[in-house]
Amino acid sequence: MTYENRVNVNPPFLGKSFNGFKEALAHSESRGNYFVINSFGYMGKYQFGSSAMKAVGVKSKEEFLSNPAMQEKAFEVILQRNKWILQDYIEEYAGKEVGGVRVTESGILAAAHLAGALSVKRFLRSYGKVGFKDAFGTSIRYYMTKFADYDVSHIKPMRKARI
Repeated sequence: MTYENRVNVNPPFLGKSFNGFKEALAHSESRGNYFVINSFGYMGKYQFGSSAMKAVGVKSKEEFLSNPAMQEKAFEVILQRNKWILQDYIEEYAGKEVGGVRVTESGILAAAHLAGALSVKRFLRSYGKVGFKDAFGTSIRYYMTKFADYDVSHIKPMRKARI
């Protein structure tokens, strides 16, 4: 089979659904491992840092790391908070090209998970000139492209969402 004839598959075969989004992002962050801590102290399936855990109401890092249900809820809550922060940017930029990247709602939310909502705002306002890379070299541009076109429509923006 030639490369051109291969089908683009989104592990674990959930397509562009919300579950596909969660699992693809989790795979990118931790290979889907609820119990991992990386070398920078980011924890769990979605690699939450201390400030993100605090923002969503996590009181115990130990409980968070040992509780998959809490991690799933925390991920949805951080999406709600980021969607609230970025709702005007989603309206303005989704469907447009910025810095060579086609912007989508799911791409914006994934990039915010990687870099924070303020970094995403800077990227969009600068038309891609002001970027961000994490300590592993992963960029906003990469996450916006990789996580484009997933269905995150059921996520409601909530300013003070907490677990």
